[in-house]
Amino acid sequence: MSIIKFAVPCLLLAAMAGPASAAEVLPEAIAAPGESVVLSVHAEGAQVYECKAGTDGKLAWAFREPIATLLADGKTVGRHYAGPNWELADGSAVVGKAIGNAPGATGADIAWLKLEVASRRGNGVLTPVTTVQRINTHGGKLDGACDKAGEFRSAPYSAEYIFLKKG
Repeated sequence: MSIIKFAVPCLLLAAMAGPASAAEVLPEAIAAPGESVVLSVHAEGAQVYECKAGTDGKLAWAFREPIATLLADGKTVGRHYAGPNWELADGSAVVGKAIGNAPGATGADIAWLKLEVASRRGNGVLTPVTTVQRINTHGGKLDGACDKAGEFRSAPYSAEYIFLKKG
């Protein structure tokens, strides 16, 4: 009984530490030393692919865009879409440019990313953000042949997005 009384508070404390503690063990390619967390959200959505001819002339699935809902404490707080853009309900938004990546946990998981903010809109929570990290990805990769150019398919995914600022 006393072990349970001790374990529950420890688990709660570990859960509250969340992404900030995960930042210490991120792969070097996506780490952001010296930056602090502004916001951490969970994303649920899809990676959209288009059937296109590759450089070899053969049809293959090519990534087109993400479509995801951003969630905090189980509530929708924004959306993620092509650009890549992240837009919050408070009107603040950032557009990122990938500058680093690391493989997902399995072959079915899209890569973890580090993106620098290339532009911003509005005023709100995302205003000071300089870096976005995509971590803890699940799914999102699309395999298999495509037979018809112009056809679209989506692969469900989830991820955590960490919004950081310098200092």
